[in-house]
Amino acid sequence: MLKSARKKEKDPEGRMPLAEHLRELRNRLAKALLAIVAVTIVAAFFYKDIIEFFTNPILTAVGCDSTFSELAQQSSGNCARIVLNGLLTPFTLALKVSLMAGVIFASPVWLYQLWGFVAPGLHKHERKYAYAFVGTGVPLFLGGAFFAYKTLPTMAKVLLEFSPADLDNQLPLDDLLDLIVRMVLVFGLSFELPLLLVMLNLTGALTGRRMMNWWRGMIMGITVFAAVATPSTDPLTMLALAGPIWILYFLATGFSLLNDRRRRRRDALAPADDEASELDLTPEAIGEVEAVAPSRALPEQATAERVNGYDDVT
Repeated sequence: MLKSARKKEKDPEGRMPLAEHLRELRNRLAKALLAIVAVTIVAAFFYKDIIEFFTNPILTAVGCDSTFSELAQQSSGNCARIVLNGLLTPFTLALKVSLMAGVIFASPVWLYQLWGFVAPGLHKHERKYAYAFVGTGVPLFLGGAFFAYKTLPTMAKVLLEFSPADLDNQLPLDDLLDLIVRMVLVFGLSFELPLLLVMLNLTGALTGRRMMNWWRGMIMGITVFAAVATPSTDPLTMLALAGPIWILYFLATGFSLLNDRRRRRRDALAPADDEASELDLTPEAIGEVEAVAPSRALPEQATAERVNGYDDVT
C-alpha cells in the first residue's frame, strides 16, 4: 500500500525527466533485443527451410527441380547449381539467415516498443497520421517485397542465358542471398515513394497540381531507377518494378488533388488573414455573487465591513 502511494503518477502528456526517458529507452531496447534473439534461436532450427523457400523458385526457373541433397549427388548437369565456398561459410550463412529471420519475424515486437517510446510525445492528430502512415507503409513494403520475390526467377533465367553452352553454372549461396535481400529492400522501399508524396501533401509542402505537372519526368525517372535497380537487362523485370510505382504515383497524385480541393473549401469558409473574427457581444447574466473569505493577515475589525474583498462603504 505504501509502495503504491509513493509511486508517481504518469503525466497524461508523456512528460518526464531526462533520466526517466533514458531508463524507458533502455527497457524498451532490452525487450526488443530479447525478442529478436528469441526468434533468431527458433529460426536457427529452420534456416535450411528458409533458404530453400528463397532459392527453390530460382532453381525451378533455371531448370533445376532437385533439392539440395539431390544436387549434392549429381556430378554434373546443364543447370545452375548453388554451392558454398569455404569451411566456415555454412556456419556464418546459418547465422546470417537466422538473424535476418529474427529481425523480420520479431518486427511486431520492436515496432511496438518503438511506437511506445515515441507515441506519448505526439499530439492526438499526430498519432492519427502516424497510425495511417504505418498502416499504409507496411502493406506497401510487403507488396514490393512480393514483387521482388516473384520477379527473381525470371531475372535469374534471363541472366543465366548469357552462359556459354555445355557449362555448369555455380551460384555461391551467400552471394545469391545477398542479391535476394537487396532486391527485396529495393522493391519494398521504392513502393514507399507514393506514401512520401502524400505525407508532403498533407503537410502543405507539395500540391497535387505540381505532382500532376511532374508526371512526364516522374515516369522517366522511375523507369531509369527501375533499370538501374534491377541487375538483369530484360525489360520484363524492369517493368515489373516500374509499372506498380507508376500506378501508385498517379494514385498519390489523385489523393493529393482531392486533399487540395478539400483544403481550399475549408480555407474559403474561414476568415481572411486581415479580417477580424466575429465576436458574440450579447450580454449574459453574471449569476449570484460568491462570498470570499477574508485574509488571515488582516485584523478582524478592518474586514468586518468588507464584502467580497471590497469596502461596503459608499
